[in-house]
Amino acid sequence: MASNYSPLTTHVLNTATGKPANGMQITLHRMKSDSTWEVLKEGKTNEDGRLTGLTSKEGFTPGMYKMYFDTSSYFKDMNIITFYPYVEVVFNIVNTNEHYHVPLLISPFGYSTYRGS
Repeated sequence: MASNYSPLTTHVLNTATGKPANGMQITLHRMKSDSTWEVLKEGKTNEDGRLTGLTSKEGFTPGMYKMYFDTSSYFKDMNIITFYPYVEVVFNIVNTNEHYHVPLLISPFGYSTYRGS
């Protein structure tokens, strides 16, 4: 695999426009042993709605993870009021030999997520 391979990926699509959510701030966290969250990666989605390089194969360990999507700032930049100021997706990683894709489908008044491939 290429050195930029990440076993964890995300993709944000704006279902109201039918386009990728470019410029959305995302923060990836991992729960520490004291049940607090450690920030692993922060960044904004690219033109395709993706934030690349979330983690490395070596840094990907079993545990509880959280992706924080800043939907408020994203919609504010488009002069749109949103009902959900942010979305937090919490998930548990058991087998780090698998690939995990966490897509987010958003609109100003709804969102959906699932484990993708």
